[in-house]
Parts: sequence; C-alpha cells; structure tokens
Amino acid sequence: MTETQNGAELCFPQLFNTSCRKLTPPWFEVMLIHILLYSISLLTVALNLLVIISVSHFRQLHTPTNILLLSLAVSDFLVGLLLMPGEILRKTSCWFLGDIVCTLYKYVTAIILASSIGDIVLISVDRYVAICDPLHYTTRITVNRVKFCVCLCWLCSLSYSFLYLKDDLTQTGRYNSCYGECVFVIEYFIGVMDLVLCFIVPVILIVALYLRIFAVAVSQAHAMRSHITAVTLQHSVTPKAKKSELKAARTLGVLVVVFLMCFCPYYSVSLAGDNLVNASAAFYVLFLFYSNSCLNPVIYAFFYPWFRKSVKLIVTLQILQPGSSETNML
Repeated sequence: MTETQNGAELCFPQLFNTSCRKLTPPWFEVMLIHILLYSISLLTVALNLLVIISVSHFRQLHTPTNILLLSLAVSDFLVGLLLMPGEILRKTSCWFLGDIVCTLYKYVTAIILASSIGDIVLISVDRYVAICDPLHYTTRITVNRVKFCVCLCWLCSLSYSFLYLKDDLTQTGRYNSCYGECVFVIEYFIGVMDLVLCFIVPVILIVALYLRIFAVAVSQAHAMRSHITAVTLQHSVTPKAKKSELKAARTLGVLVVVFLMCFCPYYSVSLAGDNLVNASAAFYVLFLFYSNSCLNPVIYAFFYPWFRKSVKLIVTLQILQPGSSETNML
C-alpha cells in the first residue's frame, strides 16, 4: 500500500502504516446508496415495531402462531435497528467503533440470524401440527409451550453464537489487517458446522414439513369440496375451521418461501467464497437477506386482516384508550 498525500485517503491519518484506506466513490453515489439503504433500515424498524405492538397489546392476538410471529418480528426489528446500519457502516466507510464493538456486532449478528432461522422452523412445525394433526393441535401447541420454545430458541442462539465466535470474543480484532475495518473470518471447521446446522438441516426440515402440509392440505380441500361428512366427523373439525387453518398455512407458506428465497443466495455466496464472488455482489446478497426482515410485515399486511386493523388502531392512537387491549381483532 502506497502512502497517500497528507494521509487524505486514510481512515486514521495519524497511523500512516497501519490505517486502512477510505473508500472514495463519487459523493452522489455515496449519498444515493446511503439514502436507499438507511430508508430500508428505517422501514424495517417501523413495520416490525407495528407487528410487535399489535401482538403484544391486543389480547385476542395472543395465539401460539402469533407468538412465533412476534419472536420473528423481534429478530427482524433488530436486523433493521442494528444489523443493517452496522453493515452499511462496515461496507461503505471506515469502521470507527473499535475492535470490541466490531466483535460484539459479529456476536449480535450471529444471534439474530440463528434466532430467525429457528423461528421459521418453529412456524413450519406449528403449521404442520395444525394441518396434519388438527384434533390434537390445541392440546399439543399451547401458548405456554410456544413461549417456552421461543425462549429456548433464543437461548440456543446465544449459546451457539458464543461457540461460533468464542475465539473472536477472546481475541478481538485478530483478523483485521489494518485500523478502520471490521472483517468476518470463519475457520473451515466452524464454517462447515454452521453450514450444516444453520442451512442444510433447517432447509431440509422446512421443505419436508411444507411438502407434507401441502399434500394434506390438498387432501383436505378435496374432502371439503366433495362434502365428505365422514372425514369431517372423524377429525372433529368443521369445514370452516379447516378453511381457516388452510388459509393460515398458505399465508405462512408464503412467508417461508420468501425467507428461503432471501436465505439461500446468502449461503450460496458464503459457500462460493471471496475468490468467486466480488465484495459488491456479496454485500448486496447479504442486504437481500436482511431485506427479508422488511418483507415479512408486508406479507402480514397482505394476508392478515387483523394486522391491517391493528395498524389503523396504532396509527390513530386508539390503543391508548382504556380497554383497547380487549378489542375484537378477528
């Protein structure tokens, strides 16, 4: 690296030999990128905050499925609040926050991504039981059990991320080649383990569950169209209830498909490595993955009338009225 005049292109001009270079693209391009990316980040925070307030405030929405959506919304909220701004800073300018904050940022990133994957798996399991074993759904999938599973999911994410980044936590900044950068370097064995636990196993499980859900849903839809009374009596579920569960499965199926569409390119780039994928492409693929956190509330708005109603009540501040938590949302 050659020295620049007066250190004008260095992150830390006083450290000529160890400072990273500043990125110096045209100012208009920098401004446009920052406005676009920070707008997505702000929108992600706002939309997921609406989901969090909706499910938390209205008592009628305290269902097992919605508790899982609440956990996913918390993950998505943190993506917009912490991960997106951190990634913008890390990729488009110098890292001025130091090695300790860099390491904590990596740790928080791993926790949030692992919990998001866990939530999607739990949502798939919830729909599997609702569609494939409706007779025992209310006894097997209770609010308390779902809350326990959500807490366990976050606890496992905390533990897994600690094991995943324990060397970084004890030796902060060991992979940084100069002052002013925050790099993610994963050792081969840990990378393989992460690939299996956070990509291959969850994807296989999610796809298998939804293939089974699809098969049973088609069978149930055929039964309803044919007015088979025996099937209805056997499962003790009315056609209306079945239709409601099928609609919920379809909605959450869209959620899972969108997640996989954003999730798979991220791990594909990770598998390809730096030699096959340039830094710009890797950054935009990562931001595509993060943008999934913004898309989830949009999916709720399209498919869930209760979400549209709750947003209206929140925006008009009607939730501040006494007894608003008992509002009929369904």
